[in-house]
Order: sequence, then C-alpha cells, then structure tokens
Amino acid sequence: MMKRSVSVCAKLVACSIAIALISFRPLPVWADTRLDAVFELSRLDQPSPARHRPDEIKSAEATLAIAEHYFQTGAVDQAERFYLLAIQKTRIILASLPAGTADPASDSEAPPADAAAETPDIQPPAAVIPDDPQQAAPEPEPAAETPQAPAELMRESDMPVPQPEAEYLSDEVTSERLVGAASTYSVVRGDTIRLIAAKLGVSRQHIIRQNSLDEKAYLKIGRKLAYNNRKIVPQWMRNGIVVNIPDRTLYYFKQGKLAVSLPVALGVPLKSDKYDWKTPTGKFRITAKMKDPTWHVPPSIQSEMEEHGKEIITSIAPGPTNPLGKYAFKTSISGILIHSTTKPWSIYSFASHGCIRVYPQQMEELFKEVTVNTPGEIIYKPVKLAITEQGRVFLEVHRDVYGLSSGLALEARRLIEKRKLAGQVDWSKVESMVQRKSGIAEDISL
Repeated sequence: MMKRSVSVCAKLVACSIAIALISFRPLPVWADTRLDAVFELSRLDQPSPARHRPDEIKSAEATLAIAEHYFQTGAVDQAERFYLLAIQKTRIILASLPAGTADPASDSEAPPADAAAETPDIQPPAAVIPDDPQQAAPEPEPAAETPQAPAELMRESDMPVPQPEAEYLSDEVTSERLVGAASTYSVVRGDTIRLIAAKLGVSRQHIIRQNSLDEKAYLKIGRKLAYNNRKIVPQWMRNGIVVNIPDRTLYYFKQGKLAVSLPVALGVPLKSDKYDWKTPTGKFRITAKMKDPTWHVPPSIQSEMEEHGKEIITSIAPGPTNPLGKYAFKTSISGILIHSTTKPWSIYSFASHGCIRVYPQQMEELFKEVTVNTPGEIIYKPVKLAITEQGRVFLEVHRDVYGLSSGLALEARRLIEKRKLAGQVDWSKVESMVQRKSGIAEDISL
C-alpha cells in the first residue's frame, strides 16, 4: 500500500513538472477544460478507495483552487494550465485504484458539471469569463460572450462516416411515461459537441462515445450523430411545470398531457460555509413573465463579487450582457427564476446559482405557452421506473448529485418491489444501471 501511494505521489509530481514545462496554447473554448476538471474531481467525492488517499485528493483540490483563483482574476492562460493539471492529478488517482472501484463517469448523468453560477445567473463585471462548473463556489456569469469556435467546432471538412447508426434509427418503444428517443441528429452550422448535447439533453461524453468521435475533431455539416435521450416522466400534473433536479429536465403539462420536456441547467452541487447554490425543491407558482428582463443582482451574489475582488454590480439592463437572456419567469420560490441564457452550452448541467436555465430558442417557445399563476414543483428523483403498454419495465438512474438519496440501489429496489415487479426484471441489468448511472431510461425486463 505504501509503495502504491508513493508511486501515485511520484506520478503526480512528474505530472506537475511536465505540465509546468509545457508552453500553454489557449484552447478555442477552454471552458470545456474547467468543466472537465470539476467533473473529474467530483468523481473522487464518492464512497470509494479514493477517499483513503486524502493527501493526493487535497493536492488535486488545491490545484483546482489555484485554477479558480486565476479564473476569477481573469488570468485565463494560467487558469487553463492549472485546470489541466487538476484533471491529470485526478485521473492518476482514479487509475491507481483497484479495478472496478473507480466511480465510472456517466454518459449523460454528469457531463462535466457545467458551472457558471447564478442565483439568476452570475454575471461578473467587464472581463469575459468562460462558463463551466466548479466544485466550491459558482463563478460569476460572464458578460455575454459569443461562443468561440471550439476545438470540436464543425467545419466543412471531410470526416469519416460515424459508427453504425442502425440501432438508433428505429424506436419502437411507446409509452406516455417515456419521452425522448434513440435517434440521430444532423449537424448544422455553428454546432459544437457541447451545443448539440445541450439541445438534446445528453452529455458531451454520450455524443462522443455513441459515435466514436475524437472530441478534437471537426464536425461536418449534415453529419448524422446517434444519441439516446429517452427519459421517464417523473411526476404528472394536469397543468403545470415539473423540474426534476437529477435528470436536469423541465416537464410542462397542459390539459393532462405532457406538452414538452426540455433540458435545463440547475444549481451547482457543492456549497461553501457561506454559500449554497443548489436549486431548492418545493412547490411554486409563476408569479410574473418578463420579456427583456433587468437582472437585479441578489445580495448574496453581490457579496460573492466583493469577496472575489470584483466590481459590485447591483443590476444589469436588458441586452447581450444580461445573463437572464430575453425571457424569464419569476417563481414564488425566493430568488429562483426560470429563464433563457447567454450560455446555451451550459444547458443540461449543474451550472447556476440555483436558477433554472433553458436553451434560448426553447425558452422563447415556452414563454408563449406558460401563463402567470401556472403551478409547478421542483423535485428530486435520481431513480425512476415505468412500465410500457407492452408490459416492458424501464429504469432510469442518475447520479445523486446533491447527495439527497438514501442510496441509488436501495431506491431502485424499492420502486421495483413497490410495483411488484421483482420477478419480472433482470437484476443484473438493474445492478449495472446503478453502477453506470447513465441517465437514460433502459429496458430491464427479463
């Protein structure tokens, strides 16, 4: 054990020296690196042998803290370098664990948790700050920035045809309890892997893995990308909105039917002694609809700006720098808005200071439909179960991102036994799904 620990430390030191010597080239969208760093460290925050390596974990966390410091002060080159180092340190720790003990990164459950926190979104002054998740405190939302051409930006260049898509082209599963599908998406101009994932409500890793992509490759316009975003509707309403935190999805019901389901971004999962940016659960009503809203910066975010040495902003007028975008619903839950965003690539992540972000074009349509006084509820269900009209049993398992579950395996068993389905499911599939936490509704029937 001592030799193994020394070996890990040696690798970490070597990694630190190597990265320090590499001359840094800014990535087109280095926000991805920040997201990846936060996601990788979140994998250590699980009950696993990794917890028995406190020194290595502290080293990785300290590196992330340094990256965050540079990020907050606008030194993006230095921040990028230390985010890369944090990723390397974390992966070395995970790689050193006994086989089968590392917490597997989920396909759609936790794409690097995107953070750019807000209460509405955070908005830092002047400096343009990329959007991504972070472990400790959500970052101020950057003044509006035009998505730069990321490494994965599509271009009219020839690409090999993606892996066989046949199994994704047909979707014979039908049930009012299931939404989404296994299907394909055609790349359009301006798409990136992250933007596509945000539109579809899947993770970037899911798109990459399903299509055997090189994440640095360019995407050709018109290219077909396979995906599976099938989900189980967690709760029904006659009229109203349901937001399920673990699956980062908003469900809007009208006259007893599901009118639409939309991927959203929610509050960052970690908190400090002073701040807690998790999206709260509870019932609410839409108390106001705002087009071209002014963002009145909450005192808590003003305090955070002051703490980070930023200019304290009390409000931001409508326009391209307003993190609320063009449309917003005010809810009866204090400080919580449902709104569009200037950071569409942050959708389907845990990125805000608690508010619920919706993809801009999708929010525009939702704004037309939802009226003042519409009821709603924010719930927390990381495990969901459904039975189709054909009698097939589907299970969906997400990460317990806020740590509120009594245990994913226990919740899955309780749901199955409550419906008296214990003899109709393949328990090896159930176990596999709990381990993978893919966030996709899968058939577990015998």
